[in-house]
Parts: sequence; structure tokens; C-alpha cells
Amino acid sequence: MTFAWPSRCKCVIVGLGLGTVLVTGVVAPPVASAATADTGPASPSATDPASPAALDRQALGKTLAAVREAGMYGVYSSVRDGEAAWSGAAGIADVRTGRPVRPGMLHRVGSVTKSFTAVAILQQVERGRVDLDAPVARYLPGLVPGELGRQITVRMLLNHTSGIGDYVEGAFPSLTQGSTASLDDNRFHHFSPEELARFGLEAPRTGEPGQHWSYSNTNYIIAGLLLEKVTGEPAEQYITRNVIRRAGLRDTSFPRTPSIPGPHSKAYESFYGLIDPPRDYSVYDMSWGGTAGAIVSTMDDLNRFYRALLGGGLLPPAQLAQMLTTVPVTDDQGNVLMNYGLGIYAQDLPCGRFWGHNGGVFGMGTFSLSSQDGRRQLSLGINLTEYQRFDDNGDLSLHPIDRALGAHMVQALCGAGTHLAKGTPFVPLPLQRLLVKK
Repeated sequence: MTFAWPSRCKCVIVGLGLGTVLVTGVVAPPVASAATADTGPASPSATDPASPAALDRQALGKTLAAVREAGMYGVYSSVRDGEAAWSGAAGIADVRTGRPVRPGMLHRVGSVTKSFTAVAILQQVERGRVDLDAPVARYLPGLVPGELGRQITVRMLLNHTSGIGDYVEGAFPSLTQGSTASLDDNRFHHFSPEELARFGLEAPRTGEPGQHWSYSNTNYIIAGLLLEKVTGEPAEQYITRNVIRRAGLRDTSFPRTPSIPGPHSKAYESFYGLIDPPRDYSVYDMSWGGTAGAIVSTMDDLNRFYRALLGGGLLPPAQLAQMLTTVPVTDDQGNVLMNYGLGIYAQDLPCGRFWGHNGGVFGMGTFSLSSQDGRRQLSLGINLTEYQRFDDNGDLSLHPIDRALGAHMVQALCGAGTHLAKGTPFVPLPLQRLLVKK
């Protein structure tokens, strides 16, 4: 299918997956249906007024159902407050059969994978095999050519300040011409990490090494190659044994086939109207994501992972402190949107600072945020992506889904009584935009 970009839009395809801007209001929109919910033990009463309010299961169910009412096909969410837990789902997993989504469904989590890969590299830092401030050329001589290989450090890969371009345009070239043909052509194509790295290194650079933050999936493909070099085993195998299993995750894996290995939703991609009606991409060879974005997980497992990470169960204090050392993420006007560490970012809300990552692949989007003590957590998955549309000026318009997602996320992390001015943008991180203006 081909598509004519709006005449006023000068666009280029970059990144990996999700690019939603969330907007929250004071009051969630009314809903006509309730979310399916699994509840844990009753939450202890909150005694610290500065702490997020205890879980309000009724409000969580209503705000999650509002996401469905706003137009999302299916959404599932897992929220924790200490020992208290709530899981809910609203909508459908399959538009043809009407099969409902369930809270524990497996989900492609996209760039949340980067947190796992960064932990694996930092474990090698702990063991003295990797120096964060050493040049990439020390470990992968010749991969990054010439002087760049001696200027770009491991840290620059992990915090996206390398200036290396993204590989997605090279892997899916039709997207730059307003066609999604390459999405379908590559459904069962196996990309090697070296091939993806070459695409990224051949793409236009985004800056000089260390100059500024610019998101690039190529950084984490190179990080995976580096991990393989220093450990002597496939990166996905190392991450599975030393990060996924060590964190006690039961439903998290790198898929071995194009199919998701267990009960799951379909994955519907709209790509801003290029695909109408949205098409299912739940069966897909995820070699194109690799150590940058291929992991399959559940929302409960993501909460368990970040709880283990922030609680010191995966890294010692020195390496965890390095992971949480950030660089600013700014917009075109220089406003700081948030701060990015090593495979993890900090999002400030009225009730405090939260850490995590978001992610997206064709048809599935994920958000995962945790308080630094790991007590208050939210992980959320959606099965329809790039649902926004262009306005007459060639800009992407905010969708009611965005407002509803923001309302649910703030309810989950901050609780009732947290008020943001209507229209205030809540942006978990615009780091996976598939479409940006030149």
C-alpha cells in the first residue's frame, strides 16, 4: 500500500516503534464498560502525604477502560504499590473473532529490551571486562570505521550520545517513500546484527561523539555485538541466563521463531493511516530488533525486572549508579523533556521521579515505569500503534487515546488527587518516533 504524505510534512522514518505523546487531564473521560481485573491483597494505608496514594482499583479499572473507549483495540496494565497489586485488561485481542485481551498476555516489549542489554554490559563492567569510557574500537576493532571507532565510547552507545544514525530506514527502505511494502516483505527476513550495524553506520550521523543525545537503535545492536565479543557467547543467550533468569522472570524471552511463544494478542499497525484498516504483525521475525528491541514479556514480569534492578538484585551499587547517571533529552527549543541514563530513563511526575523505558514494534507498544525504591510501578501494553493522524499543517494530531493513556498512567503511579492542568503533556519518552520532521 502506498500513501501520500501531507503536502506540508517533510518527514523521515527513524527509530524503533512507539512515538506516543501522552496528555493528561484532571478528570478521566467517562466510560461505558469496565476493565477485566485481577486484584492482589489490599493496599496498606498511605501515611506519607508525599507518597503516591494507595491503589484505587475502581479508578484504575475506569481509566483503563477509557483507553479502550477512546479507540484502542486492547490494553493491559499491571500496577503495584509495595505488596499490593492490580492487573487489568480492556478491549479485544483479535478484531476478527472478538477474543478479549487478558492481563497476563505475552507482549513484544520493543525497546524495553535496551534496559536488559545495558544491565548485561554493566555486569561486564563489574567484572572488569568492559570500561564504560573506553573506545568501541578496543572491543570491536574495525566495526566503527576510522577515528569514530576511537572516539565513540561504550557509555556513548548506552546513553545514545554516539551520534550514530539509526538502522531502521536501511532495513525498511519503503517507509521513507510513504509505503509500508518493506514491512510485509521483511516479515520473515532474518537480519544479522552486523547487517543492522552496517545500515546504521551508513545512515547520516546525528552529531559528533558525546555532543548531544539522539536516539538510535544501532547503538544497542553494537552493544550486543560487544557483549558477544567479551563473553564469548551469543548476546541473547547471555542476557537470558544472567539478566532474565537472575531477575526471576518466568515469561520473558528472546523469541526463537517469528511467533510469540504463548497466549498473546494480535499486533495491529496503522502507521498513521498508511495501513487502513490496521494490519496484524504479531507473527514477525524479530531479528530486526535483536538486542535493541526483540524481547517478549508480560507486564507483571516487567515490573518484577525493574524491581529487581532498582533494588540492587542485578547490579552492585557502583554499576547501578552509573546506569542512573543521565544526560538531558531536549526538544527542538532546548526544553528538557526528561533524562536518559544507560538503557533507562527518568520521568518526573508531580508525585516523584520514576525510572523505566518504553518500547514499540509494529503493532505493539509498551510503557514501564517504577519509583526508584521499586515500590510503585506500572507496566502497560497496547495492541494498536501509530494510530494518530496528520492535521492540515502536516503535524501529527493528539488522539483521544493519548489523553486516556496519560490519565491511566498518572492514576497508576500517583493515585487520586494528583492534578495536572488540562492539556499538560505527559511524555514518557519520545525516543522511538518512527516519524519525525526534518
